Amino acid sequence: MTSVLSDRNYRRLFLAQISSLLGTGLATIGLSLLAFDLAGPDAGMVLGTAFAIKMIAYVGVSPFAAAFLSAHARKPALIGLDLFRVIIAAMLPLVTEIWQIYVLIFVLQSASAAFTPTFQATIPDILKDEERYTKALSLSRLAYDLENLISPLIATLLLSAMSFNVLFAGTSVGFALSAALIMGVTLPAPALAMVDNFGKRLFRGTRIFFQTPRLRGLMALNLAVAALGAPVLVNTIIIVRETLSLGESAVAVTLGAFGGGSMLAAFILPSLLRHVTERTIMFAGAVIGATAFIGLIFFLQFSDLNWPMLLMIWFITGFGYSATQTPSGRLLRKSAHEQSRPSIFAAQFSLSHACWLFTYPLAGWFISQSGFQAGLALFAGIALIAIVAGYVLWPSGADDEIEHRHDNLPADHPHLNGSPSHRHVYMIDEIHAKWP
Repeated sequence: MTSVLSDRNYRRLFLAQISSLLGTGLATIGLSLLAFDLAGPDAGMVLGTAFAIKMIAYVGVSPFAAAFLSAHARKPALIGLDLFRVIIAAMLPLVTEIWQIYVLIFVLQSASAAFTPTFQATIPDILKDEERYTKALSLSRLAYDLENLISPLIATLLLSAMSFNVLFAGTSVGFALSAALIMGVTLPAPALAMVDNFGKRLFRGTRIFFQTPRLRGLMALNLAVAALGAPVLVNTIIIVRETLSLGESAVAVTLGAFGGGSMLAAFILPSLLRHVTERTIMFAGAVIGATAFIGLIFFLQFSDLNWPMLLMIWFITGFGYSATQTPSGRLLRKSAHEQSRPSIFAAQFSLSHACWLFTYPLAGWFISQSGFQAGLALFAGIALIAIVAGYVLWPSGADDEIEHRHDNLPADHPHLNGSPSHRHVYMIDEIHAKWP
């Protein structure tokens, strides 16, 4: 998997991603402490509002940012967004009112909503080979999981000697280092941009999503991923501390079990995808995660919850979660030409976070009101409905080369190569306006 790091440009981008993730992780911990400092016992409500604002920024800003940035060179845009995030993170220690947290979080996460899809769309431009790109996707998944383990460790070391405001300084350093690394990257010459007005650019990614079967299936699987992840991320601390009466370190270990399953899937996916289609792996992963929830429901019918059982179920769920989510970049890559990739990566970013915007508060509210077992049943049900919907929306064979005609094109059009009827892997674009 690490052989892909031999590419200098990708290696610098990967290190930039790690720096940015660590900065974001430190900011999350710092915000928790800042909220407690300002709000005391109401800190949970403040953080919940802040994370909801984050999701709203992700869902609402990303398509507009992609439409705007598609008319500009990506490298200076990425560097500029990183430097903007440096400035916003440096302002967080100056916060004295709760409303200021909300404003700065929205601005910071709006910049991230512009940065992340643009960054993700840049990777397939550098790694043209599908196998190398698959390894990059798995490394990216590992980076996200490792950040969840490393950021708390770094924060603990810093907080042992300094106040929590130093975490925001670490956030600024992470973003600044990311900008410096991207500055040294050589990107391929950009594809000629399509001359469209802002409105067409704004809705291009969504239009491609709704007209492409594999991406319609991905939309459903995004909901399955959010249904598997939200109960784990929102309720683990309550289950471990209150239901099982374990300490804070047990919370980290339990979340680490989920991350460990995710990392295992990321390790084996590159070799697995050489022999098995994305469709098969992604649906299998979603079924594994939903089955883990159902298995725990049956266990709780006959026995009280214990920690080893929770660790095992969270590990299996993490495996299914990652197996469903990680190959999505391959679907996006094969569904649009280079000039349209920022639009569909932004659409995926927005649509997937819309699912989290639904499942995060549902996990917090429903499980607190109805109990853990009922919550597992609800989210397993949501995941299964999403799996069935995805299976219908993404029929087998939709990724194969498709025979089709272009009767509306002149006979000498270069795409036809002398014949109005031909076959290739189908993408929605200016020539292929609808799925055949």
